[in-house]
Amino acid sequence: MLTLECLNGLTTRQGIEENKTHIWGNDPSILLRPVETSVADFTVGSGVDIYTSAVLPAFESAQYEILFVTCFWAHSASLKKLCSTLVKLSDRAHSQSTSTPKLRVSLCFSSRSLTQKLFHASSATGYVYPPSKWRSLGLPPPEDLEGLNLQVKSHFVLPFSVMHPKFVIIDRQRVLLPSCNLSWESWLECCLPLTGPIVNSFVQFWQHTWGRNDWADFPATSLPYRASSVVTNHTALFLPSPHHRNPHFRLLPFTSFAPPPPTPLNALILYLFSRARDSIVLLTPNLTSPPVISALLEAITRGVNVTVITNRRMMILEQLITSGTITELCVWKLRRRYDRMSRRKMSPYHFEDAENGVDARNIGSLRVGYYCPTVEYKRTHIKCSIIDDRVVVLGSGNMDRASWYTSQELGVAIEGEEVVKGVWKAIEGSFEEEIWRGVDWL
Repeated sequence: MLTLECLNGLTTRQGIEENKTHIWGNDPSILLRPVETSVADFTVGSGVDIYTSAVLPAFESAQYEILFVTCFWAHSASLKKLCSTLVKLSDRAHSQSTSTPKLRVSLCFSSRSLTQKLFHASSATGYVYPPSKWRSLGLPPPEDLEGLNLQVKSHFVLPFSVMHPKFVIIDRQRVLLPSCNLSWESWLECCLPLTGPIVNSFVQFWQHTWGRNDWADFPATSLPYRASSVVTNHTALFLPSPHHRNPHFRLLPFTSFAPPPPTPLNALILYLFSRARDSIVLLTPNLTSPPVISALLEAITRGVNVTVITNRRMMILEQLITSGTITELCVWKLRRRYDRMSRRKMSPYHFEDAENGVDARNIGSLRVGYYCPTVEYKRTHIKCSIIDDRVVVLGSGNMDRASWYTSQELGVAIEGEEVVKGVWKAIEGSFEEEIWRGVDWL
């Protein structure tokens, strides 16, 4: 299912214009990369759990370099644990030979507060925090981190262009792809470890956004990564989605939505939805993207069964500012349109004839549910799309308007029934063993 055909949307006139300034613009095939991953190492839990069990142990294993990227940076238990790890790494350096180069650590984030975003430097290279300001970020004093070659940088573009990806690159040999920010929220999160050629794509992405005019290129080391369990090879697509300053709002209610930017992530999601045969399963914190809703309804007309799990009352102010609506309203509209289809036994696009390949008497099902808060997790923050039990897409991209039109995002699509089953089994287990008990189905 994951072939170069998935990237055809990047070679249209709009796609060429959108992607021409990026590394994949002239050759989208470089986004199709082999990946090595272990489903047994796929982690599900709170943000603190993810940092404790996956991210910070990876920090401690680093020998040469740590490239850390998150979206939101806040004082939290996760930040305290990060600080303790940095001090430990600095102390470790003092015990090593003086000829050993310092461990290079790059800490990158986009959002810290409203004030920080309103007055953020407009430079494409972002803002580098001097050591004198590290304490204001909750970091240890510079004298406690002298064993590290540390840089702290933020990057945000007004008005809405937040850098939303979250990933960690260790020694340019392995990547961790968590869904969580460095913050206090008690949300359900996940983290996928990756090795293999796809790591180079993450490094290039980091250099384009965060490494401009900074450190000289640091070559990948030859240290192999030993996974805690058997690693398997799969076909994968590296899916960046650059930020955009123009939100393409259409204020008149009777006008159709503007087409989303044909980024690799957007194009791949729409391609997979259009090619789905049996099922689409979505876990998304919010659901406010018109292209997604339209694509789901179109898939249903072809007989595809659609399942959506999202949240109630999550980041309502942010939704209103970036989308002009909220998830609950979009879910209501989605269900209303589906109910009309069910009653009339016909597509809302009136595709009843054989020429369009639609059997109006055999539409698919729609199941929409809201995540039920628990003591451990108040919301689900996992972004996961599963198509036909064959392909899984994980990363930072939500199915909301901000992710589709303005925010910088990053995802990875992996093909393989083993990976899909393993990921879903881990997520399903977090919903109190049976997903039906952890979701309020409408």
